[in-house]
Amino acid sequence: MNKSRTLIVIAYAPALARHDDRALAIVHGMEQSLPGLRLQWKLAGGGRPIALSDRDAWLTENTLDGAFPLLCNGDESYPITVSGRDRSGLFSPGGQDQVEVHARLPLDEGGITAASALLEGMAEGARAFWGHASPDSYGAEVARQFRRSPQAPERSPRGLPMLDLPEKLSAPETPCFLGWLNHWSSAAAKLIGFPAPTHDTGLLSRARSTASGGWVVQLTDAPLDYDNPSHLDALQRAYERLPAIGRRTA
Repeated sequence: MNKSRTLIVIAYAPALARHDDRALAIVHGMEQSLPGLRLQWKLAGGGRPIALSDRDAWLTENTLDGAFPLLCNGDESYPITVSGRDRSGLFSPGGQDQVEVHARLPLDEGGITAASALLEGMAEGARAFWGHASPDSYGAEVARQFRRSPQAPERSPRGLPMLDLPEKLSAPETPCFLGWLNHWSSAAAKLIGFPAPTHDTGLLSRARSTASGGWVVQLTDAPLDYDNPSHLDALQRAYERLPAIGRRTA
C-alpha cells in the first residue's frame, strides 16, 4: 500500500509572460491526458470551488508575468489542481527566471495510470526544460540530497549521491534530481546524455519519446518508495548512469 496518497507533478519551464498562451496549453494538455478531467473551477477564499463560465478567457486574463492562478476539477472528494508559480533566477539553474507548474492528484490506481500522460501533457504544454511526478514524500528525501556546504558528505542518509543546489547548476535545462516519472526535454536529454542505447536498456524499457523530441522515463513500476531497497537501487543506478543530473560534470 502506498504510504503517500497524493501525487505531485511539477514541470520547470521558461518564465511566463502576461497572457502567455502556454498556461492554456498546460491545462488543455492535462485534460486530454485524463479522460473526463475538466479544470474549470477556481477556489474561493475558504477553498470552495467556483465554476468558471469561460475558463479559457479567465485563465488568459489572469495569467500574469511569471504565474497563473490555481484551477481545479471542482470535486472536493477527488481533488485535482494545477497552478503556475514564479521561480526567481536567484534559485534556478542558469540564473534564469522560471515558472514551476504544480499539479496534485490522488495517488490511487486512476492517478497512477494517468500520471505519465498527465506529466507529458503538462510539461509539453509548458515547453518545460524538465519535470517529474512523484509521491508527495519525495520532497524531504531530495532535500537531504542537496549539498549545502563543501563539507557535506558524499552520500545522503539513504546512500544516494549528493546534488548541487539548483542555483549552482549552470544551464536551465539541467534536471535537478530524479523523480518516479521524469520528463526531459530534447535539450535536457542531450545535456544529460540520454539515451545511449548501449547503456540505457533498463531505462529505455520504461521510457517513451514525446512529440517535441523529449522523453518520459519511469524509474520503477510502482510509485517511488524510499523504504523499498529495489527502488533505492533503481535510483542509484540512474544517478550513476546520468551524473549530470543535479551535479556539475566536467
